[in-house]
Amino acid sequence: MTMETARLVEQGRDHKVVSRVGHASKVGYHVSKAITKRKCGKKIKHSVPSTVLQQLFVSCRQVFKGPGTVPSPHDVHKLCSILDKMRPEDVGLSRDLQFFKPKTVVQGTPRVTYTTIYECSNFSLCCLFIPATGVIPLHNHPEMTVFSKLLLGKMHIKSYDLVDPVNSDGSTPAPQLRLAKLKADSVFTSPCNTSVLYPTEGGNIHAFTAITPCAVLDVLGPPYSKEDDRDCSYYKDHPYAAYSNGEASVTEGNGDCYGWLEEIEMPENSEMDKIPYLGPQVTETSC
Repeated sequence: MTMETARLVEQGRDHKVVSRVGHASKVGYHVSKAITKRKCGKKIKHSVPSTVLQQLFVSCRQVFKGPGTVPSPHDVHKLCSILDKMRPEDVGLSRDLQFFKPKTVVQGTPRVTYTTIYECSNFSLCCLFIPATGVIPLHNHPEMTVFSKLLLGKMHIKSYDLVDPVNSDGSTPAPQLRLAKLKADSVFTSPCNTSVLYPTEGGNIHAFTAITPCAVLDVLGPPYSKEDDRDCSYYKDHPYAAYSNGEASVTEGNGDCYGWLEEIEMPENSEMDKIPYLGPQVTETSC
């Protein structure tokens, strides 16, 4: 099938995400198929062939049990083994698409685009498209386990985990500041292994900065939900030495491995543009 250009079709805000037509909305796909639902005991004449994406979808339905649960180490390994072998083509992408070979430099702050492959109350599958120099600022994933697979591009990832701050007098720092341990501050280039963050470890608070145009496949379990008190919060990081004043102490490592996080309002120009997903679809089964 010829390459199709995805255009935004939604208007308004949804979980701090705004949809609009713009430069970041132009992401092409090679494949577009309708979703197939298979009922037990019923025959389907035209079923979608088994794919790595379908394997991931089926495994996610088995692994994610809903809010308040964390996948077992065995299940984490199971999902990572599938994600590690996924290619851009598995979600209808190619490094030859114009998004990944821009002819012009975007003026100002590039907009980040996302598309949802599948979402239910237990988990969601989505792709993020980050233009070169585009940024997803420091943000958290409350009570969530997240698998991130960099499919295309090169990006810098910085991540933290919150720790319990302890001052010499037993008090805590100013309430707007939280002590956090630096978990990652590195550049990643596709193809690379899947990264996993957990509700309280693994770099639950992270930021992405694209060096080249990037595509990231995210698996979130469970997904964000304002109704269930899993809304996204944003942070600004400060050097550990800037607020310690010799009073706060850490029990391991040194100040270079820690920092202070200040919760802030959503940074300006950090809304994401939503586009329809036009890649290979998953087959949803129900009994």
